[in-house]
Amino acid sequence: MKYFAYTQKLMVILLMTASLSACQSAPQSLYQKVGEQAGLERLVDAFINQIGQDKVIFHYFKQTNVSHFRAGFISHLCDVLDGPCQYDGDSMVQIHTGMNINEHDFNHAVELLIAAMDEVGITHPVQNQILAKLAPMRSEIIKI
Repeated sequence: MKYFAYTQKLMVILLMTASLSACQSAPQSLYQKVGEQAGLERLVDAFINQIGQDKVIFHYFKQTNVSHFRAGFISHLCDVLDGPCQYDGDSMVQIHTGMNINEHDFNHAVELLIAAMDEVGITHPVQNQILAKLAPMRSEIIKI
């Protein structure tokens, strides 16, 4: 009888443990970690504001249609950060060809993106994950 009671208790504990494990959510995507669509919009808006106040790289954006850039960058980030979007805009090469972006200015733009991520409260570990996703595109942007 004691063995049966022990087995019953063990089964209850195992079922509870299995239920708790099933309730735990899957790891968050970077898209979720930045706050999904609303978070991406805040980030891109902060980045645009950083660019607008910057004397080093603003000239690259002087002729840019800001609303087009905003929509495209939000869509691009959503796709890159494993969100539900599929970016179908121009490639990084197509966008940046003829802009003659040098390494210094590219790095400065990254610094502005980091400042924007700080501004909207994205944690440093998540920032590093985002930058790691964007880093492979570096060679498609710097063309000097």
